[in-house]
Amino acid sequence: MIRTLLTACAFALSPIVAQAQQAPQHLSVPPGFGIELWAKVDNPRAMTLGEAGRLYVGSRKGHVSAVPYDSRTMSAGTPVKVASGLNMPVGVAWRKGDLYVSAVDRIVKLPGIDTRLDAPPAPVLVSDRFPSDRSHGWKFIAFGPDDKLYVPVGAPCNICDRDKDGYANIMRMNPDGSALEVFARGVRNTVGFDWHPKSGELWFTDNGRDWMGDDTPPCELNRVAKAGQHFGYPYCHGGSVADPEFGQGKSCADYTAPALNLGAHVAPLGMRFYGGQQFPDEYRNALFIAEHGSWNRSKPDGYRVMMARLDGNKVVSYTPFIEGFLGLNDAVFGRPADVLELPDGSLLVSDDHANAIYRVRWNGTRTAAGDAALR
Repeated sequence: MIRTLLTACAFALSPIVAQAQQAPQHLSVPPGFGIELWAKVDNPRAMTLGEAGRLYVGSRKGHVSAVPYDSRTMSAGTPVKVASGLNMPVGVAWRKGDLYVSAVDRIVKLPGIDTRLDAPPAPVLVSDRFPSDRSHGWKFIAFGPDDKLYVPVGAPCNICDRDKDGYANIMRMNPDGSALEVFARGVRNTVGFDWHPKSGELWFTDNGRDWMGDDTPPCELNRVAKAGQHFGYPYCHGGSVADPEFGQGKSCADYTAPALNLGAHVAPLGMRFYGGQQFPDEYRNALFIAEHGSWNRSKPDGYRVMMARLDGNKVVSYTPFIEGFLGLNDAVFGRPADVLELPDGSLLVSDDHANAIYRVRWNGTRTAAGDAALR
């Protein structure tokens, strides 16, 4: 692994700037890659691209930021806040000039935002048909290949059975908020999903329940083969672990098993399939997953960006891509929250702990490895 170091500034820095400047010194990426601080953003979570030269970033602190960038060099400009006073607007999704933003109990949009960064429009309500519970209430959102907006509704608890009340699912609706329907059930808390570039199927991460021990149950990577599938929560975890409170009389075989069991409590958040041309061929269609990191495990785990390689619908490997967010003696330097590909094929990683967005670039010699497992 190699490390790319950022030179420390000689002048006094604000806490946000200082924290962001320090983090890349500890991050490592595979040989041939480099990582750099791309932008300093307050509490960056989910990311989405707008028109050329526009990146939008949600947060859990009530605001949404825009990061203008040079569409030729990909260099970031100065971030600006385009919305504030919202209830944990983590999710952002761009469609035809409008920026859709998720608050806990609603979806709003900022019309024509790309040309209005200096005077952002007031949020326009799209739908307020979501629960107001803050526990697992922040929402990653994205438009699917069917032009519907996908919106998760997390369980309002660590473990409870609230499916009939409209919790623990992934929903979808038309861009105007109409035709809201449940797409997948038994989903405790997904904060990241993407569609396979070839099959068009939705893949998503899910955060497992707490207080069953350090190593159980696992967090999950799931694949939705058809609408209406149930992924087990709260009755079954990881495809085989019956819940001690809600699993009596249930069979795990009745629910859709994960495509891959991840580490317990690693908190997988944002995830994207890589479709760019910059990385070597063996990375094409690989899946990058931001593991935010555990909070109640005796030995911390996660705190890294992982890469899953697929052969059809089967995950054939799951290996670290960016490490170093967790240091010696469990010192936390950062917590990756989302990943997103820039138009040039480089990869952005948001870090809501270090208030930073990093950019990973390929600096080595391209090869035509053509790993069939990624095609």
